[in-house]
Amino acid sequence: MDVWHGSNDAAWDRAQEELFAAGVTDGLPVTPPTRERVEAMLAHCGIEGDQVIGMLPPAFGEVTWRDIAINAVMAGCLPAHLPVVGAAVDALAASEFNLIGVATTTGSAWPIIIVNGPIAAELGMNAEGNVLGPGNRANAVIGRAMNLALRNIGGALPGELDMATLGQPAKYTCCFPENESASPWAALHVERGFSKESNVVTIVGIAGSVEIVDSASNTPENLAQTFAQSMLIAGSAGGGGFGLLGGGEPLLLMPPEIANTFERGGCNKAQAKALIWERAVLPLDRLSPAVREHQRELRVAAEDGTVDGPLRIARKPDDVMIVVTGGVGIKAAYMPTWGGTTKAVSRLIRESR
Repeated sequence: MDVWHGSNDAAWDRAQEELFAAGVTDGLPVTPPTRERVEAMLAHCGIEGDQVIGMLPPAFGEVTWRDIAINAVMAGCLPAHLPVVGAAVDALAASEFNLIGVATTTGSAWPIIIVNGPIAAELGMNAEGNVLGPGNRANAVIGRAMNLALRNIGGALPGELDMATLGQPAKYTCCFPENESASPWAALHVERGFSKESNVVTIVGIAGSVEIVDSASNTPENLAQTFAQSMLIAGSAGGGGFGLLGGGEPLLLMPPEIANTFERGGCNKAQAKALIWERAVLPLDRLSPAVREHQRELRVAAEDGTVDGPLRIARKPDDVMIVVTGGVGIKAAYMPTWGGTTKAVSRLIRESR
C-alpha cells in the first residue's frame, strides 16, 4: 500500500480537531458538515431542512431534517442515504421502542438498523458475505449517521446520559439489509405489514450478538435445537423480564443456506420460529439462587404466570424475529433484545424528489 499522493489539507486536519473538541464525533474522523454540504444533501432529496420530525430521547431534542443531514454528512453519507437515516431516526423516537431506556441503561443495549426493499440494492448495500463487517459504504455510514444523531440531537453522550458499563461495537455502527433475493421466506417488512416493494427500516434494540454454528444438523428439528440452546443465556435473566430471557423479541440472523434447509424440511418461517421457541426453555434451577428468587418475586408482583415455571425467550413464537442475511456458509447469529422492555419499530423510507 502506498501513501496518499493528493494534497496535504491542513484545513481538514484543523476541522477534525475542532469537531472532536466540540464533542460531536464518535472518536473517528468525520466529514466537516459545512453549510454547502448540508444544503446540497437536502436539495438532492427535495427536503425542507426546517421540517420537524419529532423529539428524540433521552434529552428530547427537537429533530429537523437539517439536524439529520448534518449528522449524515459527518458520518460520510451520500445524499441518497439521507431518507434512510431519517426513517431510522423517526423510528427511534417511537414510544414503544423506549429509547430513553435503551440509550441510558448501564447495559449494552443499542439500536441497530435493518433495511428492506428495493432501496437496499439501489444504494449498493451489502446483504451477503461479511454483512455485519466492514467494507460497504452504505451499511457503514447509515448506521453511523443514526448513532451520531442519537448522540448530538438525542443527547446520548457516554458518561453523561449514556451510562453503559461496557457498551458494544454497534454504538459505532450496525446497519444491514435482508438478503431477500436469497431467502425462501417472506421478508421482515412483509411480515410487519408492508408490501414487498416498500422501502422500510426496522430498528431493534439489541444487547450484543452470539455466533451460532451447527455444521452437523440437516433437519429443521435438529437445527432448531441448536438455535434454541444458543439463546438460553442466563445472564439476561436478571432484569425485569417477568419470566422471559432478554426483552422477549429475540433476533436471529440466519444465512440463506440455513433458511433453505428449514424450507426443504417443510418449514416456513412461522413454523421455524415455533420449533425454536418450544425448545428454548430454561428451567429456574439453572439459575443462581439469588436470580431464581428475583424471578419469583417479579412474577408474584406481576401476577404473571406460574411462579416456578421456566424462562422462555419470548411470550409466543411469533415474537421471535428471523432475518435472512449474509452469504455462503452456515454461520448464524443471535441478537438478544434488551431486557428493559423495547419493541422493534418499522418506518417507511420517504422517496427522494
